[in-house]
Amino acid sequence: QVDGYCCGIIGVASTLTTMVSYAFFRSLADRNSQVTVELKNDLCITGSLQKVDQFLNLNLVNVSVNDSDRCPQLLSVKTAFIRGSMVRYVHVSPHEVDAEALQDSCRREAKQVSGK
Repeated sequence: QVDGYCCGIIGVASTLTTMVSYAFFRSLADRNSQVTVELKNDLCITGSLQKVDQFLNLNLVNVSVNDSDRCPQLLSVKTAFIRGSMVRYVHVSPHEVDAEALQDSCRREAKQVSGK
């Protein structure tokens, strides 16, 4: 947890992590949750998560750029498609996260992978 936000790391090579991450982000998209996406180029974009796919590409609506001085050309952008491989972190408000359900999903997936 960083500054009151739970951070999800995307782009991890593990299939286990990708499956759990996809399910988690899909549940956030179903609720149109507000997220801040930190890109690998240090740009942060905030918006409502509308869609996510199996490659963890993200569609955001009602987009705003956190550092408008750095990228003034993005001030007029209202929707964004963000390639999953370009994402460093996704910051999610703690009240959007059901930590217990997320931990249970991770445990179930780990058991399936280990064959127990």
